[in-house]
Amino acid sequence: MEYKNRYQEWLDFEELQPELREELEQIKDDDKEIYERFYQELTFGTGGLRGILGAGTNRMNVYTVRRATAGLALYLLSNHGGEAQQRGVVIAYDSRAYSKQFAQEAALTLNSFGIRTYVFDCLTPTPELSFAVNYRQAIAGIVITASHNPKEYNGYKVYNEYGCQITGEMAEAILENINRYQELEDLPMMLSYETAEARDLYHVVDDMYHQAYQKAVLEQALLHDTVAKENLKVVYTPLHGTGLVPVTNVLDKDGFTQIHVLESQKEPDSAFSTVRSPNPEEKDALQLAIAYGEEIGADLVLGTDPDADRVGIAVWNGTEFVLLTGNQTGALLADYVLSQRELDETAVVIKTIVTSELGADIAEAHGAEVMNVLTGFKYIGEKMIGFDKNKDHTFIMGYEESYGYLVGNHAKDKDAVVASMLICEMAAYQKVQGKTLLERLEELYQQHGYYKEALDSFTLPGADGQERIAAIMAQLRAQQANEVGGQTIAEIKDYKAGIDNLPKADVLKYFLADGGWMAVRPSGTEPKIKVYYSVRGENEADASKVLEARRTVINKIIEG
Repeated sequence: MEYKNRYQEWLDFEELQPELREELEQIKDDDKEIYERFYQELTFGTGGLRGILGAGTNRMNVYTVRRATAGLALYLLSNHGGEAQQRGVVIAYDSRAYSKQFAQEAALTLNSFGIRTYVFDCLTPTPELSFAVNYRQAIAGIVITASHNPKEYNGYKVYNEYGCQITGEMAEAILENINRYQELEDLPMMLSYETAEARDLYHVVDDMYHQAYQKAVLEQALLHDTVAKENLKVVYTPLHGTGLVPVTNVLDKDGFTQIHVLESQKEPDSAFSTVRSPNPEEKDALQLAIAYGEEIGADLVLGTDPDADRVGIAVWNGTEFVLLTGNQTGALLADYVLSQRELDETAVVIKTIVTSELGADIAEAHGAEVMNVLTGFKYIGEKMIGFDKNKDHTFIMGYEESYGYLVGNHAKDKDAVVASMLICEMAAYQKVQGKTLLERLEELYQQHGYYKEALDSFTLPGADGQERIAAIMAQLRAQQANEVGGQTIAEIKDYKAGIDNLPKADVLKYFLADGGWMAVRPSGTEPKIKVYYSVRGENEADASKVLEARRTVINKIIEG
């Protein structure tokens, strides 16, 4: 009955915010809802916090934000002492409900520990926060965002002093400090804004940071054909998020003159009122932009997610717009960037273990080394930090199948702003050659084999869902299958054991005798279990047939 005690403790807390108290009083007779909100603390890990907004220990609210920030403050002070107080923490936020408030709460909590904060003056993309940590030479960074999750969510991500999302060891150390705060009464008293400002602790970040970030992005530009850029017609949607100003400014400065912003999704909107979910990975997110593209005869449609670290695209093929997958866009970017750069033997492209091998084949054909890391851009960033220290590799680009790309070393996280610029450049470059990006992709398939990928996500919310996801992973490990869809499994890799010089991760990857693979993993940020597929065939029909056979088998197991 611990969850009921927690519920009552929150109701008994005299300083509880009125709107949260009202929420809790409304559910007093709903035992299942009380359980969902209080059966655990909202999990803090390498992705920080992410959860549904609302009252409770398992929800995103001012108290979970304060608690996480107090734990971070203790960690920074115990590891860096006065240096942490002087160097400070940079804080950014996106367009979601309560994002600005949570950013201010985090800043004032840090200020109460004597740690300076530098809070952005407006909605800011996650990659700009990554850039700003280095630009400021801060000790850490925080961004308030739930990225591409539905409107009911918000989140809290922590970045280390290099501008990279924290990884396992640091996350565990911060969590240990967070756990010192078990009661609402234990949370530190925040300074008022006036006091924090008077003590030179709370600083507002001005336009200098935005301009420096955009300048760093523009340094990655590769196309110098002014006419080609002027002749490309693009529809862009920020999906009610943070991308509008940085993306349009960068494209304008790079010489693109026909950028048409979708008016209905231009303004920030925490309800994301024109989309079911503001996720460019999902087919319907770009439908309004595609309709506008058809109306004005655009060549390309771009859409960035709320914190502008992911971008989805659709390409006009002469009769309709075709949506590209993250794997396809990543392969095209690898082809474009590597063909336009002078490479030496230190050049490296990094991808995740669930990302298609097409981009790897392209990179190797250009003479670049390919490295694989676990799912999550933090692992790409971690490799980049090592390159900076050891000077033994030159980072060219990193990407993952979930629509996240980074070219250049200005950030240590995926960056939809630089990706949008380079996607427009490569579309303009191919248009000069008389081709669309789809036609270039077909040429790449002919050179490297026809790769076909798919991702199936199964949403299993709540405590019951967590148990079901754990049971599915346990079942798959116990089965040790030797075939799927009529094809022999050549090898099973269980990353939970910590293999291939990678950290431990709850991922199973099946390598099939025909060269294809499948991977299964619980999502780190959503109540989902994800199944990834990759096949390589002689043609699209052959690859599609094999792919669907495998999906049918696995879907029956998951849906069981």
